[in-house]
Order: sequence, then C-alpha cells, then structure tokens
Amino acid sequence: MKTLNDFNFENKKALIRVDFNVPLNDEFQVTDDTRIQAAKPTIIKVLEDGGSCVLMSHLGRPKGVEDKFSLGHIADKVSEVIGVQVKFVNDCIGESVAQVVESLQPGEILLLENLRFHGEEKAGDIAFAEKLSQWGDVYINDAFGTAHRAHASTAVIAQFFEGNKCFGSLLAKEIESIDKVLNDSEKPVTAILGGAKVSSKIGIVENIIEKVDHIIIGGGMTFTFVKALGGSIGNSLVEDDKMQLALDILKLAEEKNTKIHLPVDAVIADAFSNDANTQTVDTKEIPDGWMGLDVGPKTSENFAQVIAESKTILWNGPLGVFEMENFSKGTIELGNAIAEATANGAFSLVGGGDSVAAVKQFGFGEKVSYVSTGGGAMLESLEGKTLPGIEAILK
Repeated sequence: MKTLNDFNFENKKALIRVDFNVPLNDEFQVTDDTRIQAAKPTIIKVLEDGGSCVLMSHLGRPKGVEDKFSLGHIADKVSEVIGVQVKFVNDCIGESVAQVVESLQPGEILLLENLRFHGEEKAGDIAFAEKLSQWGDVYINDAFGTAHRAHASTAVIAQFFEGNKCFGSLLAKEIESIDKVLNDSEKPVTAILGGAKVSSKIGIVENIIEKVDHIIIGGGMTFTFVKALGGSIGNSLVEDDKMQLALDILKLAEEKNTKIHLPVDAVIADAFSNDANTQTVDTKEIPDGWMGLDVGPKTSENFAQVIAESKTILWNGPLGVFEMENFSKGTIELGNAIAEATANGAFSLVGGGDSVAAVKQFGFGEKVSYVSTGGGAMLESLEGKTLPGIEAILK
C-alpha cells in the first residue's frame, strides 16, 4: 500500500482529492471543519517536502453550477486551518486553471472549484479525469468519504499516474483502522450496531459475524428482533418484512458462536417528542400507544459489562434518539463504557454518520481510538466490499 511517506514532493505538484464536503450555514460559513482538519497532515507533508498542492473536492449535490455550492466559500477557512493562504480558481478544468497551476510555486496551495459543477465527475468520465490529471505530478487520494464512489476524481483519474499515486495520511489511517477491526483484531471483538433499520445493517452483520465475538444491537432495529421473537413492541419502529431476516441473523450467530445482545429494557414514550410522557419497561412488554426511544438502565449495565471485557470495539449507530435529551442516556452510557475500555487498552473504531455525530456531541472524540470520517464508505468497507477509490490506488 503506497502512502504519502513513500514520496518526496520536492518541486512536485501534488494533485490531492480531499473531502471538503463540509456543512455551511446561511451565510456560507463552515459550521464544522473536521474534514478540513483531517486533510491537514497530508497537505503539510507535501509543503514541508518543498512541493505545492492542488486540492480538488466536491461540495453538496449541485445541479450544474450553483453559487451556494461553490468551494470559494470555504477557501478562507481552509487557509485558516492549514495556516497558508490558499488560492482559489473558479473552475476545475480549462485554460484559466492551467494558467494558475503553471504559476504555482513550491509551498503554495490551489483549491479548485467544485468538481460536481461538471456532470462528468459523477459519471466517471475518462476524458474529464484526464483533464484533471494534468494538474499534478503525483496523485494523492485522501478522501475516504467518497472512496466508495466510482467518480472521475476518485477512481478513474488514478490510471494517469502510473507509479505516482498514493494514499494520503487520512485515507491510509481509515484503511488501517478498518483492517484492524476486521482482520487483525485482538479478541474479544465487539461490534455495536445501532440505528433504525435491520435492512441497512444486514451486509455488515453477514460480513463480520464470523470475525466478532459479540454483537450489541440497539436503536430502532431492536424492535424488529423483539417482535420476531414474540414480544409486544407497541408503536415502536419496526420492519415487519424483515422479521424473518432478524431470526435468520440470530440463528447464524448461534451457528458461528457469536453472542448477540439485545436490550432487555427500554425507555418508552407516548409520542415522538422530548416532552412526551416516559416510563421504563421490559423491551418485550411495550404497551400499545407507546414507543421505545432509548435503552433502559439494565441494558446499559449489560452492554457496559460486555464492552469492559472487549479488546477491539466497533461502534456503528446510536442506541436511542440521542438528539432528544430525554432519550440520549443510553448512547452516552455506551460512549462512557467505550471510552473506559479504550483507556484500559482496547482499540475502538467509531463510524457511520449518527455515531460520529453522537461522539462529537457528547465529547468522546478524544476518548476513542479512531473516528471515521466516511459514512457510506465506512459501511461498505465493513460489508467487505472493495471501494473503487481504494482499488484504483492499489492497482
């Protein structure tokens, strides 16, 4: 696996695919610069070697050229984070870009306009990829968040850099962390799968079930399992057409000697609202008109015990509706248990949009081993799929 450290960038232009798909407010200010911070080590390494950087990214889902999705809005924030004044050009291909790239000096950074202003980016167009490839001597993919997409700038472009392509430090770390959980883990290994739907996690379950010792189930998908096992779930979220799938998962786990842990109690509410009436009941005995929105204290205790004995932990998905304060306790208790296990030497990987949001919200970012930046890419990796953006560098 070729990484940044296999290259010296002196007097070279590095064309770097970054993931600057960051959230903006109504004034077009960056509200969370995590992804820019994550790209910083790669950019700094190129500059310290005496090279220059041409950065390319997408932002949002524009339909053609739309000012609200212009990367020009974030150029100042990128300058602030990197500590170097970033130049910006209002296209990513063409004569105007060629001129700026040509005049780029060692130590300088150029940010190209949103790749997705051109439909060819998402289409994986080879001619478009070739035009982009002219802007660098070395291609670095450091955008894990888009590694699962076969787009021009992530998967197609690499063929124009035979021997001169590598992973950036962020993408290399992502690959190593996922590999550590799936293929190189210290046992016992525990996977925590939360979220709303069994159907969205089935690929992960099938891929990891032989590799882990424990699977903790939480979130809305709990109730598909509970109902399939004959419990009463009131008005809780359920996928009726996935009940057989839930039973199949339990059977497969038994065959593979993997222990599945389901919540034994739930905090239930009479409406989907932070102000609803609440009570704590046995997960299998939720009355009509009530819905489970968090795990109860007994469940938190059970889960904490499993986590305390684990050496490798994967956390993908919250245990309850953590965005509402009254239903956040289970997720917070889980975070505390993982933080404690990590402090005691376990390796913990957090990934998937909602878990990452919870980790940020409750301040667990520094207390776990690694927080993945890529939602969809992380899920597909855990499902055992080869990601086009990664495969293109390995070829």
